[in-house]
Amino acid sequence: MAGNFYFKAHRHPEEVILAVCDEEILGQTFSEGDLRITVGEGFYGGDIIEEEELRTRLGTFTIINLVGNRVVDLAIAEGIVDPDAVMVIGGVKHAQAVTL
Repeated sequence: MAGNFYFKAHRHPEEVILAVCDEEILGQTFSEGDLRITVGEGFYGGDIIEEEELRTRLGTFTIINLVGNRVVDLAIAEGIVDPDAVMVIGGVKHAQAVTL
């Protein structure tokens, strides 16, 4: 898995929502049938980070929203996302995870 990711933390009083996407898909929209997802800069466009730093930060969330084949595969490999919970929209993987 080569390449970087956009990473943005949205802090709320009781939780931290992480929005992460593959660097190359920021600003794009993907659709398939009735499904559509826009990888908007306002939600995903934070810091650009490398894979190793992302691995250390993935455990610092209460909710995580991932878009991109590389980032979703990384989260699956880290045991954060169940492969059966992944959606594919227009050929691009999307997953969410919540800690209990």
